[in-house]
Amino acid sequence: MVLEAIKYTRGTLETLDQRQLPHETYYDDIEDTRDARHAIKDMRVRGAPAIAIVAALSLAVELTNLQEKRKLPAAAEDVKQLVEEKLDYLVKSRPTAVNLMDAANKLKKISEDAAGNAEATGESVQMAYIEASEKMLVDDVQDNEAIGKHGAAWILKNTQGYGPEGKVSVLTHCNTGYVVTSQLRHHDGILIRFCSSLATAGYGTALGVVRALHASSHLHVAYYTETRPYNQGSRLTAYELKHEKISSCLITDSMAAALLNTKRRSMNIVAIIVGADRVAANGDTANKVGTYSLAILARHHGVKFLVAAPRTTIDLSTKSGKDITIEERPKREITTVTGPRDVGGYADQDHIETVSIAPHGIQVWNPAFDVTPAELIDAVVTEKGVVEKGPKGTFSFEGIFEGPTDNGEANGGHIVEMALVGDGMTSLSHDSSNHHDHDHELKRKREDE
Repeated sequence: MVLEAIKYTRGTLETLDQRQLPHETYYDDIEDTRDARHAIKDMRVRGAPAIAIVAALSLAVELTNLQEKRKLPAAAEDVKQLVEEKLDYLVKSRPTAVNLMDAANKLKKISEDAAGNAEATGESVQMAYIEASEKMLVDDVQDNEAIGKHGAAWILKNTQGYGPEGKVSVLTHCNTGYVVTSQLRHHDGILIRFCSSLATAGYGTALGVVRALHASSHLHVAYYTETRPYNQGSRLTAYELKHEKISSCLITDSMAAALLNTKRRSMNIVAIIVGADRVAANGDTANKVGTYSLAILARHHGVKFLVAAPRTTIDLSTKSGKDITIEERPKREITTVTGPRDVGGYADQDHIETVSIAPHGIQVWNPAFDVTPAELIDAVVTEKGVVEKGPKGTFSFEGIFEGPTDNGEANGGHIVEMALVGDGMTSLSHDSSNHHDHDHELKRKREDE
């Protein structure tokens, strides 16, 4: 059985309601940007990359339907303005996730360029937008697969030896993807199927690394937190790892320290891998609340701490974590739990109940994210390679973007492009203080200890 988180053909979009997982599979029809904004705001769609893709495609669907109903403005400038207004409306749904803002800015520029053509029409601007948003879906799939391969190879190269049966164990937090398929029907009628995910439109970020380790037979156990208060780990990560038959184990958020203290050596837990909603120019990272505490635990126990995120999550205009807006969620997410009634170990879907787990009238603070300081992060895994700290102990992301970028002082961060090759790995290294690749290929083989 193949699961689909995003079902898209030109003019139609359906998204899997992640709030109802793992007990029920239900899809929302997204007919316009209003539907998308509500789905994102209500966390029926979640994960920074997936939010951006769904938002972009929702406007593509709305523009297609306007044309079919003969309501699309004829003037190019009017369609450009409509695109800008709709994208601004969507960006407000989740302020912390930078991918959405990045996608909106890119799509605005494409619409503006299309409208600036001397022969532009409303329909030509519409088509330029639709094709660009569909390309984002294609690119996201490819980018996430690359993140998984780079991250897995980096872990095997930079951790001490192999554990049971020559394998490593890792810990992850929240939910960062599920391999499913999406459909994209081009204007020439060709239907293409893509991998998609719960938190991304592709292979997944942190879980993409887990998948790559599993696919190369280097994974022993993937531990994952339940991720309070929304339980993305116990609901979503558990669901997908079980579905793919990947060796895994659920723990509560408060058990992470005990896990590392008691099982780090016996289970060879070598890394904690997380996703990101925004990475600042200095490497400070906003992610699901609880990430910061895991980074502190990793440092204390000598475990590598990796952030896995596409370049669209890196916001060079945000200098540090102090500049990141942290969304606060409703208090009911902490004081109540909703789910089907348990009957003899089975979920009774006919009886969905919300249970109060805290006294009424108490004060509640519920930030959706926290910010992990760059000094606690060992590396940032992107689709272009793994960004390591430079000689000054700081990150510089200039080298993974095309052309020079301005993120303050050039700190000479180091980029390692890696890929699994059989039982070993290949790394392509270059200094990010230069704006071109120094293609220096090294082959390394690791023997089981």
